[in-house]
Amino acid sequence: MKAYINGIGAVSPQNTLSKDHFLDDVTAIEAHLLQILKPDYKEFVSPKVLRRMSKIVRMSVAAAMTAMTEANIEQPDAILTGTGMGCQADTEKFLNSVLNNNEELLTPTAFIQSTHNTIGGQIALMLQNNNYNLTYVNRGFSFESALLDSLLLLAEGEAKDVLLGGIDEITEESWLISTKTGVYKKEALNNFKLLEDRQQGALSGEGAAFFMLSGKRSETSYAQITAPETFYKPESLAVINNRINQFLSGKSLTAESIDLVLFGYNGDQKPDTIYTQLEDELFSNSATAYYKHLSGEYDTAVSFAVWLAAKIMKTGTVPEIIQKRRFSGSTLKNILIYNISHNMYHSLTLLQEA
Repeated sequence: MKAYINGIGAVSPQNTLSKDHFLDDVTAIEAHLLQILKPDYKEFVSPKVLRRMSKIVRMSVAAAMTAMTEANIEQPDAILTGTGMGCQADTEKFLNSVLNNNEELLTPTAFIQSTHNTIGGQIALMLQNNNYNLTYVNRGFSFESALLDSLLLLAEGEAKDVLLGGIDEITEESWLISTKTGVYKKEALNNFKLLEDRQQGALSGEGAAFFMLSGKRSETSYAQITAPETFYKPESLAVINNRINQFLSGKSLTAESIDLVLFGYNGDQKPDTIYTQLEDELFSNSATAYYKHLSGEYDTAVSFAVWLAAKIMKTGTVPEIIQKRRFSGSTLKNILIYNISHNMYHSLTLLQEA
């Protein structure tokens, strides 16, 4: 199964929503977590409506509208979103009100807005769209699950244009809880020096990336995207190598066919060791890059990698800030994304030239 990415939009800790820049104006961030660079939301939503939107909904709407505008689509046939933790700020707000009010006289607003499908629902309400609308909540596989459903809808002719998104936010409270279990780093660091940091855990982040997918190529097409491969808790590097080779073989490719591999290096030694071994052995002849020093780590961070790969494919340039082993070829035909989340969720996503 394949689909064309005809429009993209991303809100992240860097200036990724602007069409005029492609990671040529990145800034170093000294922090214990990476929060989004807020765009001018008034360009997408009226101030009156904006007041009632939480941060995660705002950044999702901005990214979704950007993707739709690029693809010249006013009404998608389906809206699919993937999120690992959903609306954390509203969830915390509701739970705190439960505690502060002794479980009495609670307003339902925060609870209603805390559900995971709030994002897809808000986008549909804005568009007055009554089509297929589904949210996948599957931890480190949330975005991949939504992507797979999108491709199935297109392949079966149930939809012509699908709006797909991957979204997660971070709050101080959720970050604090995660640091206690070793998921995220405790101390602030320079994100550009992520691979040099030796603290336990990953650098926390957040973001929203949306894509307009279609079964047909258009003049706005960025790349083709194929069905992802996911596997949980592989027992060894040999198993990982085998799964990667099987995945590529199913696409009539080999490791040598991959022009660029985007690895999810996040500063945590366990997954980063796996990336390093794959980079030095299986993909020793491919150019390599990484991205989580720009986005941070979150359950759907792979959606940022898809946005990045799509931009690379269309522009034909690999930004200096993400390069590890430099790309020396003339054309990029195959980009492979290999992501590990929570040291358990492994996924492969392939983008090819449109």
